[in-house]
Amino acid sequence: MEILLPFLLVILASFFQGSFGLGMKYMEPLKWEAWWIVHVTIAMIIFPIIWAVFAVPHLFQVIANAPSEAVFLGMLFGFLWGVGGILFGKSVPYIGLSLTYGIVMGLAASVGSIIPLLQVEDAFANPASSYVIIAVVIMLVGVALTAKAGIERDKLIGDTNDPSNMSKGILIAVSCGVLSALLNVGFANATPVALEAEKMGAITRNSSLAAWVVVLLGALMMNFGYAVVLLFKNNSWNSFQVPSSGNAYKWAILAGLFWFAALGIYGQGSALMGTMGPIIGWPMLLGLSLIISNIWAVRSGEWKDAKKPFQLMLVGLAIIILASGLLGYSNTLS
Repeated sequence: MEILLPFLLVILASFFQGSFGLGMKYMEPLKWEAWWIVHVTIAMIIFPIIWAVFAVPHLFQVIANAPSEAVFLGMLFGFLWGVGGILFGKSVPYIGLSLTYGIVMGLAASVGSIIPLLQVEDAFANPASSYVIIAVVIMLVGVALTAKAGIERDKLIGDTNDPSNMSKGILIAVSCGVLSALLNVGFANATPVALEAEKMGAITRNSSLAAWVVVLLGALMMNFGYAVVLLFKNNSWNSFQVPSSGNAYKWAILAGLFWFAALGIYGQGSALMGTMGPIIGWPMLLGLSLIISNIWAVRSGEWKDAKKPFQLMLVGLAIIILASGLLGYSNTLS
């Protein structure tokens, strides 16, 4: 059970990661910036701190005692990840959701795994490293096929984009994918914060919550700040008081809870995997969450009347499952 527990936690985290986006379908009648402020306040500050306060003894003392470089890097990479999140929304109008999501997920999974791997001392002396690289490459193939299936589906239903914007959209999506990987890079670099939490009495599984508090403070600065800029720019402060907005608020809160539930549980599984945790767990989290999000899409009828793209999507998801299994096997070698 001790061997399986980390992977069971990552699988559970994948469910939350693949499901939180459902809430974004229920933003109206709130403006995006108003909905986003509620969402990120729950996801990046309230829920992480409450969970960490209960699970990590002397949380704020832990952060104060942690190496300042680890705190700075964790917050910096969290902030840069926030920039990537904003670019995601800019890319979709140019190249569509399916292609944007495929590029971002593929790059976020691979870059978010490889950078922490390169930061490990004598990383390639570890027999698991070669399996991790192979698994990441296989996962990229699966993500690419899933994205292609989405593009073919969009063509069938007539939801296509201006080809002249393709290169610009792809450039933005690539930038977004690299920056999106930095959330996990920040988490890996904040490991000394988690180690300090263990010194103060936190169990290994929960120590990662202290690291997330640091990383997400940086992420909150970018996300909250950008939303406030939009509130001023669009003069949309009154959006918080629009009638019949209770359902939008409910989904903003639920999406926030699901979003950090994914990261918090992933962090627990990653911590139990040891040094290779962020390297193995991250691509597994994103790959499996892509499967979950497509299950929700199938249930909502998004793949109706698109038989061939649906079959291609299933092939892509099967390859992602294969890659996840290989990542799991690699952890037994580390």
